[in-house]
Amino acid sequence: MPPRPNIEYLSRGVIPDAGYVTQTLNENKQKEESISSIVREEAWYTEGLTIVVVGASGDLAKRKTYPSLFDLYSSKLLPRNTVIWGYARSKKTHESLRSGLKPFLLDRSIDEDKIDAFLSTCFYHSGQSYGDLEAYKSLNEMIIEDEYENVNRNYADCIRNSRSNRLFYFAIPPNRFGEAGLQVKKAAMATNGWTRVVVEKPFGRDLQTCKELLGLLARNFEEDQLYRIDHYLGKEMIQNLLVFRFSNSWMDWLWHRNAISHVEICFKESIGTQGRGGYFDQYGIIRDIIQNHLMQVLTVLTMEPPNKGSAKELGVSIRDAKVAILNAMPPIPLSDCLLGQYKGYTDDPTIEDKSTTAPTFAAVRCFINTPRWEGVPFIMIAGKALDERKAEITVHFKKPKHSSLFGSCLPQNKLTIKIQPLTDAAISLKTNIKSPGFQSSPVSTDLQFNYNHQFSMASNNPDAYTRLILDVLRGREMSFVRDDELRKSWEIFTPLLQQIEQNNIKPFSYMPGQSAPDQFHDFFLKKASNASKL
Repeated sequence: MPPRPNIEYLSRGVIPDAGYVTQTLNENKQKEESISSIVREEAWYTEGLTIVVVGASGDLAKRKTYPSLFDLYSSKLLPRNTVIWGYARSKKTHESLRSGLKPFLLDRSIDEDKIDAFLSTCFYHSGQSYGDLEAYKSLNEMIIEDEYENVNRNYADCIRNSRSNRLFYFAIPPNRFGEAGLQVKKAAMATNGWTRVVVEKPFGRDLQTCKELLGLLARNFEEDQLYRIDHYLGKEMIQNLLVFRFSNSWMDWLWHRNAISHVEICFKESIGTQGRGGYFDQYGIIRDIIQNHLMQVLTVLTMEPPNKGSAKELGVSIRDAKVAILNAMPPIPLSDCLLGQYKGYTDDPTIEDKSTTAPTFAAVRCFINTPRWEGVPFIMIAGKALDERKAEITVHFKKPKHSSLFGSCLPQNKLTIKIQPLTDAAISLKTNIKSPGFQSSPVSTDLQFNYNHQFSMASNNPDAYTRLILDVLRGREMSFVRDDELRKSWEIFTPLLQQIEQNNIKPFSYMPGQSAPDQFHDFFLKKASNASKL
């Protein structure tokens, strides 16, 4: 009896050949076994590991950090004797932590035995604050006891297993990074192994606060101990950009200003702030999405080929190439920005300032002054409460030299890379062909590769946090944000943000469910078509 078709194919009206399904499943299984076999040969996998989730009772830890650790555990990508400690201010027991986490893990797996086995490795310790030195000291004593027991359990291998590493995941607000980092440095660093610290965005509100935050962390940790996580860099389609750009020879002929007219990088959410307005109102959509997520996409999309080298050297050269792009970008003027705010935004009960002008939509145009990209406008668009949920890149190509042969209505060639939702991940090239029959006029069609049809992305792809935490454990830095990268990005955006706030720029209003504010259409046409004049 042939295997059942994947239900995701049926939902699209496509039933692939049974042999193809079997082949794809076997390939995915081989890939999982391949990464496991690679990881098992790495030194850290044979050593002790303690993970401390600072802020363990918070929403981020429950929804992202612990489920991602569970995924690694399920895939046998954590060392055998890994111990996971949660630290927060809430008064909890080990059992109350586990019972609170279990519903979030059930979203990842129906195997309760496996969930319970994972939770048995999870413990909890509380302190008066994130800077409670005595609490970190007592936590350190318990970690040392675990590490000592681990060596005893593996006495036969104790020579190579005696190292014990520590990963601290700061799932806390950035204004607590300094006090938590100081006490980790004073009381909880690994004595025989590496110590690494993962910190979450936002990395400041502007250039000055970014520098202050970087300074706090730099006083306690070396740069190679810090992993600043932007989960967009862990998304499958963003990681695919490097392969797509640098492993296809035809891309060399297209990826420059002589072929490309302009580029859109678009992020849309169909929901509003949903009770998070109090947090969002402090930052606005430019800080929340564009300055970090979309700028990461932009730098990977436009960087020059990194120098070849070892995994460590490649990580350095990729981040060097991204910084080189940022160095070539001038600050964004107010005239290249359009702001919007959806009606009903201030109805969110967590927003105190009902006259707030915080934008929930923004479109900005920027340029990259390099020989490859001189004069090409890059338009980044982000918004909440819009008509759909998506994130995608659209590269618009210039008209062909002989377009006049076909009249004035020749459809434009476009390359679209759909980043999310994951089930729609795809790459398509809009190209022109002859219309069938007696006519010879061009018609537009798509050459498309759909990831989910090919690979069943939803069931076989690790989420961004899972992928990035594994990279931290492996010491792979290329998918994390370096300090100089942060400074340069804020240098580009801080003057714009200051002008918006000092002049109290009022955003245009739009209805929830619109594709964009009404004014966006004219803004986009003007900013995209001005390229040839610059």
